Parts: sequence; C-alpha cells; structure tokens
Amino acid sequence: MKNSLIPSLYNQCIVSCQALEDEPLYGSHIMAAMAQAAERGGAAAIRANTPVDIRAIKQACSLPVIGLYKKDYPDSDVYITPTFQEVKEVIEAGAEIVAMDATRQQRPNGETLEGLISRIRESFPETLILADISTYEEGVHAMDLGVDLVSTTLSGYTSYSLQQSEPDIELVGRLAALKRTPVIAEGRIWTVEQCQECFRQGAYAVIIGSAITRPMEITKRFVRAVQEVTGTK
Repeated sequence: MKNSLIPSLYNQCIVSCQALEDEPLYGSHIMAAMAQAAERGGAAAIRANTPVDIRAIKQACSLPVIGLYKKDYPDSDVYITPTFQEVKEVIEAGAEIVAMDATRQQRPNGETLEGLISRIRESFPETLILADISTYEEGVHAMDLGVDLVSTTLSGYTSYSLQQSEPDIELVGRLAALKRTPVIAEGRIWTVEQCQECFRQGAYAVIIGSAITRPMEITKRFVRAVQEVTGTK
C-alpha cells in the first residue's frame, strides 16, 4: 500500500474537507458527505482534520485520507498535528498519510521535528508523512529528514513566510525543481487557472480546500467582489 499510494496521487486533485466549529457545515457527517462528493467528482484523496472526521470519511468513501489534527498548545504556535499524541490518534483513526507542521517554529513540550519523525517511523512504519511547510528552507529541511511528501500549506501562515492573497506558486516551483521529494501545492488556490499553474510549475498533486468545500467562504468572496464594483455593503 505504501509503495503504491504516492504514485496514485501523481497529477491528481486532492480535496480538503474541513470545517471550523463556527461554520454551518461543521460536523463529521457533513464532512463525510463532502468527501463522497469529492470522490464522485474525481478526487484522488481527501485531507481531513480530527480523528472523528477521519473515521467518518473512511466509512463513507474509499479514497485514501491525509489526516491531521489541529490542536493548540500554550507553549507553541505549531497547531497542525503538533505532537506524537495527535499523530497516533490520526493514524489509529485510519489515515494512510499523516500531515504535520514541519516549520521552524518551536514545537510543544520541547519536542523536535527530527525526533517526532523518527518516532513515527519507528512506531508506524507503514504510514506516510506529509510535511506542511511555509518556506523553501523548511521544505529542503523536511526533505533532508526523509519525509514522503512536502506541501506548501503553511506559506503565508507563519509570520516570516510570504504574505499574499494568491497561492505561493513560486515556492511550489522552487521545491519541485529539486526533483527530490514529491511537492504538493496547497493554500489559497481558488481558481482552475491557479491549479493548472501549480502543475505547470512541477506540483506532484494539488490540494484544494475552501474553494470547493467551504461555501460560506466562497460566498464571502463573491459578496466582497460585488461590493467592490457597486460600492455597497
């Protein structure tokens, strides 16, 4: 399974099915329905947050799941699967790939990225590791540590990374040009054209989230666009 999963993602679209607690679509049964819709639409995999959602999605569709568990710790800004405990829960919920913050930010409980990756390899040798990074240097470091996939998820979400409203396609291209670890494009990809450009720059696969599965955010974008033209609020 491990050897065949990564090739199955090549040149494919992955859909992120996540909702925050303050959103109307929050709930594992709704995210499972979203995953079913994505599967029928041709998605190659699902990215999902929390063990509860992962289990529901695994029951509802046959696609592999990139699992993560967002959790806040008082001593760290790292929140995407920050410690081994979250990693363990995500994997036990059924995720074939675990997504985790691989930025240079201080991790909770004094853990190191190197130590966490080593522990995952030892405890869950069949699980693939996807490193969410925010800069080129972090991407290279994650590759050096032997992760299976690198994703540009956190570009713009760390204080020191590129801050912009568009996807960081340049970062995708720079990392892909190394021809080392497969690079996944993710983050602020709102249009088909942006998705296509990510592939042109060498993305192995592209993850689309809000543009597909968060209608509240989609509506806000249209409303803001209308307000810019009409001057109304």
